[in-house]
Amino acid sequence: MNTTISNNGLPKLPQANVSQGSSAQAGSGAPAGPADASASTAGGADKVNLTDSARALAEAARSGDASPIDTAKVERIRQSLASGTYQVNPERIADGMLSMEHQMAGTKPAAGGA
Repeated sequence: MNTTISNNGLPKLPQANVSQGSSAQAGSGAPAGPADASASTAGGADKVNLTDSARALAEAARSGDASPIDTAKVERIRQSLASGTYQVNPERIADGMLSMEHQMAGTKPAAGGA
């Protein structure tokens, strides 16, 4: 199974067929067909299940100004990437990965290491 990554870095998920007449208004450009009309009058209840990641993204979007994202830093990095002056520090990346591994495993890093 192949996973396609969207431009925001998150995996693209398969889109469910929307069975309500509002799908034509949502930008599909196609008029609602007979199947759409009968599905909207069938009275079936729709149900949505969100993953923990989706809940976290929704919460981050709701937080507004309290966002943990430093937008000034993001813009500085964006500009340095665009100009070709961004420098990668492989040691810092490795230290961060090892630290995350230790956090997930619930272990402490060895003395003198990450």
